[in-house]
Amino acid sequence: MGFHTFDAEQASQLERPSRYRWVSAEELIGPLVEVGAAVVADLGSGTGFYTDAVAEHAETVYGVDVQSEMHEYYRDKGLPENVDLVASDVSDLPLADGELDGACSTMTYHEFASPEAIDEIARVLRSGGRLVVFDWSADGDGEHGPPIDERFGVSDARDALAAAGFDVERSEARTETFGVLARAP
Repeated sequence: MGFHTFDAEQASQLERPSRYRWVSAEELIGPLVEVGAAVVADLGSGTGFYTDAVAEHAETVYGVDVQSEMHEYYRDKGLPENVDLVASDVSDLPLADGELDGACSTMTYHEFASPEAIDEIARVLRSGGRLVVFDWSADGDGEHGPPIDERFGVSDARDALAAAGFDVERSEARTETFGVLARAP
């Protein structure tokens, strides 16, 4: 299950406003603003579609993506001044311990979900730092997003985060997606 990355040659598809059907910018940003997250990482930032929205509410945003082609697309599109692009796998982030106030992942959890990646997120988030995750659900019909066998269910994500010491504040299943809100140990 998991570890499928989006085809960088199709990057322009990630810029469609119809993506808000699955998660709105407000749902993603609200929990980060609520805790005053000034330094945030967007894990699997891709073309920066959601990163741009986060950047409007933070001092520094690290756009983390394993695919340098996605960063090239984002640079060509135009990068906000407070966004720093980081080419990295989520399981090996080049960030200091506790450097982040918050982190988010929008439709990319399935690309990096592993105990190592979750432990790494816990390492770079300050204690009590907020993690916001929205992704395609294994309970969905598979018409949109990655194939069903590459997805996780909300209980999978919730249990993996709890096993790493995160305090899961909220989790919800949706028609095709799920959302999890958690605090770092």
